[in-house]
Amino acid sequence: MPSTRRTLLARFHTLGLIGPLLLVAICSGHAAEPGPNGVWLTEKGDARVQVSRCGANLCGKVVWLKEPIDPATGKAQVDDKNRNAALRNRPILGLQLFIGMRTVGPNAWSGQIYNADDGQIYDSKVTQNGPDRLEVRGCVGPLCGGETWTKVSR
Repeated sequence: MPSTRRTLLARFHTLGLIGPLLLVAICSGHAAEPGPNGVWLTEKGDARVQVSRCGANLCGKVVWLKEPIDPATGKAQVDDKNRNAALRNRPILGLQLFIGMRTVGPNAWSGQIYNADDGQIYDSKVTQNGPDRLEVRGCVGPLCGGETWTKVSR
């Protein structure tokens, strides 16, 4: 170890700063990521979506349904409106809604969103407006619609 480095470590140790410095170094690696990480309730209150980072993207998967059982079949809700017939039996719980959602600015992400209500994929923009509000918009050409999701847990 170079003598300058050894001298600095010795001074920090003498001053009792090694423990606090190590604690800061360890904790800073575990600090909460900025952004919309957490569980969000959809505007209609019929689903909760876990939003988190997945690599460079933002992911959002369904983790709760108000009505997890389809009244018509008595079985778990499935993606029965999907345009792809091979995907119509996959469960809604665990379904990934965000596709290629990348950061486009402060508290803003852009990509696509899957809407299980109609089986369509839309161009989408997600914007976090404060700690507990997430604006989720989807567009087909010039026609856009959206809703506000409310954070229910971190």
